[in-house]
Formats: sequence, C-alpha cells, structure tokens
Amino acid sequence: MTLQQEIVGNAMQMAVVNLHPGQTVYCEAGKFLFKTTNVTMETRLSSPSGNGNGNGGGGGMGGMLRQAMGTAMQVGQRMLAGESLAFQYFTAQGGQGTVGFAGVLPGEMRALELDGTRAWFAEKDAFVAAESSVEFGIAFQGGRTGMSGGEGFVLEKFTGRGTVIIAGAGNFIDLNPADFGGRIEVDTGCVVAFEEGIQYGVQRVGGLNRQGIMNAVFGGEGLSLATLEGNGRVILQSLTIESLANALKKAQGGDKQGPTGGLFSTHAG
Repeated sequence: MTLQQEIVGNAMQMAVVNLHPGQTVYCEAGKFLFKTTNVTMETRLSSPSGNGNGNGGGGGMGGMLRQAMGTAMQVGQRMLAGESLAFQYFTAQGGQGTVGFAGVLPGEMRALELDGTRAWFAEKDAFVAAESSVEFGIAFQGGRTGMSGGEGFVLEKFTGRGTVIIAGAGNFIDLNPADFGGRIEVDTGCVVAFEEGIQYGVQRVGGLNRQGIMNAVFGGEGLSLATLEGNGRVILQSLTIESLANALKKAQGGDKQGPTGGLFSTHAG
C-alpha cells in the first residue's frame, strides 16, 4: 500500500502523512511533529524486519534470542554511526489518521519510492520517516575511503518496498553522473542520497603540488572531494552543515573556518 504523503512548506519543509486504518509509518526519534488522536505512538529500539510487522525471528525462546541479538546489533551499529538509538512507530486505529514529520535543518524534503529492486543510500541524519515495509540499515564505507574523506564514512541504507522520506539542507538538485560523462565530483557535505549502483568514493583535491595545496588551503574544501560514478539518481543539497555552522559561528563573533578555508580551521569558543 503506497504511503499517502504531501510535502509542504518552503524554507523548512514538513511531510504530512495520511495513514489508512492499521497502516504504520516509523520515524527517527526527534523527527515527529504532530498526529491525530487516533494514531498510536510506540517507541522501539528496532527497525522493521522487512516484512512490515516489526517482529520476525521465529517463535519460541530461540526466536526471541535471535530477535534480541538482532536488535542489539542494530542499536550498536547506530551508536557507532552517531544515529538515534530509537524509532517511533505510528499506526492509525479505527479510521484514517494523520502524522506530521520534519527534518532538523532549514531545507527540502523528498519522498523516495522503493520498488524492491534497488536500495537507496543517504548521508547520516537524512532519514525522516518511512513505511514499515521499508528496512532501515547502516552501511559502512571502506576504511580508506572514510578516513580520507572525513564525511560519508557512514551511510544510511534503505531496502524493501515502499516510501521513505529524507531531508537535507538548502535546496535539492537531482543529477545522474551518466549525463556528465559517468562521473561527478562533489563537496563531501553536499551529498544527500543516491541509488544503489552508484559508486561512491572520496578523492584528494588536486596533487601534492602548488595548485593542489592552494585548493586545499584556500579553496574551503579541505583535502577531499566526494566522487559519484555510474548510472543512477543522485540527490545533492545546496547547503552543507559545515557551512551553516560556520555562518552561525561567524555571526556570533567567531570564525570557525578561519581565513584559509577548510584545512586550517579554527575552533574558537
């Protein structure tokens, strides 16, 4: 059953979801805004099991133990990723219900439709809400990629069938690397989400020469750029969390980034 939702607003969008009787949607803790009184709310540590009922693991003591171990593994992964430890589940009872969700930064939201053939990957904190038929997971990039990039080491992964709602900062643009010769290079903080099949990596900005050092020191990008290759949908955002934080810091009388851009950042205050 397709999730009936509408994304409303401009600078700070929200998603208004209409639930059929018995239909369930879940969100990351802290993304809930409002609900009608006939919608129940339950907080759990586990994400759905992919079959939509949030149970799984079989019956008996063995099934309960496997379920507990699976939940503990999920929680451990989310702790390592710096994600919220809990999910909130909303189910309409006795009739249609309405629930509202939003991201945490000024910006856009997007509803992605999963058909079961391709997963979607998103940057940390992009997830807002999803149908219970969509499974939320954590994907760890390779150590070398993650360590060299600083960002993008941990990704959220969405599989199954149904609607998942994500949020980002600023405005979104949809691109396909195949339309640009098969590869695009992006500020690491601008990547919001991309389809399975897109190869995501991190590369050094320029070589160890004069221009490479100028790019890293004065360009504001630091030492790395994200690379996206292949044929598939990519969603980028116009505002990065780092640039927003630097602007707020500067407005408060400090300059976190400093005069030389991203490499030699200062941390006043």
